[in-house]
Amino acid sequence: MPSLTQIPISPSLTFDALAAGDKGAPLVLLLHGFAESMQCWRPQITALADMGYRAVAPSQRGYSPLARPDPRDASHYHIDRLMDDAMTIVAASGSADQRFHLAGHDWGGSIAWALADRHAERIASLTILSRPHPNAFNRALQMADGEQAKRSRHHKAFLEPDAAEMVLADDCRWLRERWTAAGMPNAAMAAHLAVLGNRDAMEAALAWYRARGAIRTPLGPIRVPTLYIWGDADDTVGRAAAEGTADFIAAPYRFAALPGGGHFCADQMPDRVSELMLRHIGAHPA
Repeated sequence: MPSLTQIPISPSLTFDALAAGDKGAPLVLLLHGFAESMQCWRPQITALADMGYRAVAPSQRGYSPLARPDPRDASHYHIDRLMDDAMTIVAASGSADQRFHLAGHDWGGSIAWALADRHAERIASLTILSRPHPNAFNRALQMADGEQAKRSRHHKAFLEPDAAEMVLADDCRWLRERWTAAGMPNAAMAAHLAVLGNRDAMEAALAWYRARGAIRTPLGPIRVPTLYIWGDADDTVGRAAAEGTADFIAAPYRFAALPGGGHFCADQMPDRVSELMLRHIGAHPA
C-alpha cells in the first residue's frame, strides 16, 4: 500500500508524496495534473510496487502546503520550475545518477513531455495519459473545424482573475459535474477535493496556467519509448490531437485508445491503466 511521505528539496520546499516499493528498486515518477491530486496514482503505485518498482507520486508545487510559493507571482509556477522540482525529487528519491521511468497525466503530462525532450538520456520510458504531444495539440488547436479549440476553451477561462472563485463555487460544483461526467468514482472525488478544494491550493494550481499563458511551447521529436493512453470520451482532447501525437515520436511508440475512457482514466479505469503501464515499463528497463 502507498504511504504518505515528505520530500524536502530546499529550505522552502517540502513536497508531500505517495510512495511504495523498495528504495533501491528502479524508480517510477508519477506526475498528476489538474483538476486532481497525487491520489489519482494510488492504484498504479500499488501495482508498480508489487512488480518490484519504487513508485513515487508527489503532490506538486502549489498542491503541497509546504511547497506553495505566493501564487500572485505566477513566475513561481512556470513549467521550468515544475520540471526542476521533478528532477530534484528524482534525485531525492535516490536516482540522481540513474535512469528512471516517468508518467504524467494532464498538466503532469505536459511536464513529462518537456522532461523527455530535455532529459531523454535519463528517462527509460515515458507514459502519458490524456495530454497529447504539444506539437500535435497546437496543430489541432489551429484546425479550421475549431473542435479542439472548443474542448480547450476552459484553459483561457483559467487565466481570469476570478477563476478560483468560479471553480470553488457551490461546493466545487464545476469540478464535481465534470468528474461525474468523466466516470470518476466518488471516493476519488473526495480524495482530490481534500487536497485541492480550498482557496490557497486552487489559486496555486491555477497559477500553473497563468505562468504558461495560452501558448504551448513546441518540442522536438520525443526519443524516449512512449506509451500514450487516451480515452475516446475525453472531453478535453479530441481524436485529431490524440492520433496526431504519433507524428512527433522518434522512438518505440504505442497509442492505447480506451473505449469509453474519459479525461481521468487513472481513476476511472485503474486496472487497465496499470496493466498498460506495467507492460510498457517492463519492456524498457532502466
